[in-house]
Amino acid sequence: MQLDEIKISRAIIESYKDKLLKALDVDVAIVGAGPAGMCCGYYLAKQKKKVVIFERKLSVGGGMWGGGIMFNEIVVQDKAKRILDDFGIKTRLYEKGYYLADSIESVSAICAKTVQAGVKIFNLISAEDVLVRGKRVCGLVLNWTAVEIANLHVDPISMKAKFVVDATGHAAEVAHIVEKKSGIKLKTKTGKIMGEQSMWADLAEDTIVKNSKEVCTGLYVCGMCANAVFGAPRMGPIFGGMLLSGEKVAKELIKKLR
Repeated sequence: MQLDEIKISRAIIESYKDKLLKALDVDVAIVGAGPAGMCCGYYLAKQKKKVVIFERKLSVGGGMWGGGIMFNEIVVQDKAKRILDDFGIKTRLYEKGYYLADSIESVSAICAKTVQAGVKIFNLISAEDVLVRGKRVCGLVLNWTAVEIANLHVDPISMKAKFVVDATGHAAEVAHIVEKKSGIKLKTKTGKIMGEQSMWADLAEDTIVKNSKEVCTGLYVCGMCANAVFGAPRMGPIFGGMLLSGEKVAKELIKKLR
């Protein structure tokens, strides 16, 4: 068979177009394809919810790829090991309460299982704004990351979702947009983003799960974004809280979507 470059191009364009059109009206739109965002998407999709994740970078996985200081090993604690087991990721006991996993295997497995569960992940797309109707976040305004980087004056497109999840990590990008532009008071002590505190792994691993919740009507936060919004510490290269955070938000949204 002789390969035809135009057929190759047509196949890519037609397939992507169809995938994007289906992503314009969903149950849950997640911004950020780190471990918390993908974990949230996975558990939602397992319950047949229509989920899409938008990731501004070329690769998914957030900070999990690099482990600690580019040593590609991650640590999880006892209560989070079952989530790695759900994804079929091999773990090794380091000492009581501490499990090691290969960060490359972890990201690859989480991404693959999340996509296989039915989540559509769009990389190289940034959420530059949100849709707000009646003080409720109900969608996203999207543009190519390349447009953002090049500072081009190119108008975006919009999509709607019953719920939006900010899983953008330390930056808390969606929550910042809502605070700055919508006039909505966030469900924090100050009504605004409180900012993350210095590292304290033991405290942060508990607070990241507690803080993974609705921050204003229609908008949830999970992963490190949750601690950044609610003013809790960072935790460093232990990832159990990230996974449990994503699972918690998924469970809450499953109840809401019923």
